[in-house]
Amino acid sequence: MGEHYLELCEHPVQFENASSVNNVFFDEANKQVFAVRSGGATGVVVKGPDDKSSVAFRMDDRGEVKCIKFSIGNKILAVQRTSKSVDFINFIPDYPHTEFTQECKTKNASVLGFCWTNWNEIVYITDQGIEFYQVFPDKRSLKLLKSQSINVNWYQYCPETAVLLLSTTVQGNVLQPFAFRNGTMSKMSKFEIELPVVPKPAKLSLSERDTAMATIYGQLHVMYLKHHSRTANSPSAEVVLYHLPREGACKKSHVLKLNTTGKFALNIVDNLVVVHHQSSQTSLIFDIKLKEPECAVNTHQPVLPARSIHPYRIPLAGPAVVPSQPPVPCQLYSSSWSVFQPDIIISASEGYLWYLQVKLPPAVNLLQDKGKLMDFLLRRRDCKMVILSVCSQILEAAEKGSLPVVATVFDKLNQVYKEYLEAEQSYTVAMESGPSRGSAAQKRPVRTQAVVDQSDMYTHVLSAFTETKGVSHKFIIAVLMEYIRSLNQFQITVQHYLYELVIKTLVQHNLFYMLHQFLQYHVLSDSKPLACLLLSLESTYPPAHQLSLDMLKRLSTANDEIVEVLLSKQQVLGALRFLRSVGGHDNVSSRKFLDAARQTGDQMLFYTVFRSFQQRNQRLRGSPGFNPGEHCEEHVVHFQQLFGDQALMKASTM
Repeated sequence: MGEHYLELCEHPVQFENASSVNNVFFDEANKQVFAVRSGGATGVVVKGPDDKSSVAFRMDDRGEVKCIKFSIGNKILAVQRTSKSVDFINFIPDYPHTEFTQECKTKNASVLGFCWTNWNEIVYITDQGIEFYQVFPDKRSLKLLKSQSINVNWYQYCPETAVLLLSTTVQGNVLQPFAFRNGTMSKMSKFEIELPVVPKPAKLSLSERDTAMATIYGQLHVMYLKHHSRTANSPSAEVVLYHLPREGACKKSHVLKLNTTGKFALNIVDNLVVVHHQSSQTSLIFDIKLKEPECAVNTHQPVLPARSIHPYRIPLAGPAVVPSQPPVPCQLYSSSWSVFQPDIIISASEGYLWYLQVKLPPAVNLLQDKGKLMDFLLRRRDCKMVILSVCSQILEAAEKGSLPVVATVFDKLNQVYKEYLEAEQSYTVAMESGPSRGSAAQKRPVRTQAVVDQSDMYTHVLSAFTETKGVSHKFIIAVLMEYIRSLNQFQITVQHYLYELVIKTLVQHNLFYMLHQFLQYHVLSDSKPLACLLLSLESTYPPAHQLSLDMLKRLSTANDEIVEVLLSKQQVLGALRFLRSVGGHDNVSSRKFLDAARQTGDQMLFYTVFRSFQQRNQRLRGSPGFNPGEHCEEHVVHFQQLFGDQALMKASTM
């Protein structure tokens, strides 16, 4: 049970614990904890995810605080002390700091709570409906924008999507959502949660504790923790997900099988549904995008076996602390824990707010199906290095029959890579063509960590793999060719350094016949860098020289490179012959060739090249002499010194 794939964040938000304050509140919109201490004046310490969002202040003690929240940006504070009204205090610089109050408009209604939907917009939730207000901090007043009458049992608010969910009817299982945007409130489609069947006359009602709202993969879901009913065939609990779209009906979309009973709590971390089970002190994770082959559509089993959150130690602080005192272990899954969406756990008794995190490396050993593991990893936030590490592990195992697994993994990676390249290309095209009428401005595609490109694979996986001891060279080459096959399948241009890796591996194991075949049948695509690499192999494998020249000729744009390569290898006549074959002899610099011929120290070669250019001059200009602009004077002198004026004259009379 050692591999903990969940952990509490290393640097939690610390606040005064419940023993030293009267009340602790959490605001999900601003991720702030309010520690409230009464007596004389009410002292409030607000702690947020960073120092900027932390603040401390005092306010008049006008009764017990039932609810307290800042508007977005800490601009206006709202405090509920009675069931009839909410008090407001400005925190905007240079605005009056005195409190002002707004009672709810509905007669005989009790305020259950409130939610800020914008920095100056607030909605009251009463037992008889909702009231949507605009706050005017300068005038210290509120204006009712819209109200809706409806019987309310309890409510939940999702700040990320600004959607408010109301529980209505006697059983509480008919839910009415409202959406808020830019000063408007719109009613969404109501829906019903299916409650478990229980024997009459008993009746179940939908509890707020068993319901949560959260965004998973960019879509808003209502999560319902359906406890087992003793009469039902399936004794285990399950989490039922309802997809709540902005428009259209809300539908039951996924069922998560918990395979146990008891007290549960829900979080969302990195688009994974995390279900905490108190009695076993373990957690399960579900990925709603992973399809289970043996399950009905959209019924999910846990991705990984149940594990506890990684043990956490609370460091001791204060003047009485002895340096050698060890940190105190934190009681995980404590009954004093409160869980908030999406990923927050608060221990009021210990005065800590943690963000829950997923650790990917332990998941690698717990999920044996590598295809499923890759699907799982590709959807996680910080996945790249773990994915590359998994690729290395699969290759190093080098088991027989593992090539199909390798192929599956490569295809999954290149599918995501290709989607990103296409998105990038369509963005570039859209930018070049300019904005079109009626179409929204296109956003540049975000390169997530799931985009594993050829450079990543080459640097972190394939290059090291080719050096692995004890792995057959046939398997190494098969893997490299499999990756190239996958890139070609997704129509991704293969980078030359991958072909170079194949060639170097073939040469290292003296597999020249295979290299020849790969080049002959164009398994390795032509490129200038590849041709140059082949040229460098000539001493080891003489036919590589011709293979290289053939490749450069096929490229047709590489004539200059071929000439440079041949001259660098002192194959001056070969370079001249090549230029004649492609019709480039008339335009070439005579000085470059005379320099190269002279550097060889071969006098007859120099004679042949010199005469060749004299003949060219005669043919083109009617005179064998060189023009001053060709800067060949020193070569003419050298020729005369070697062969005498007569040779020069004889040549020039031709």
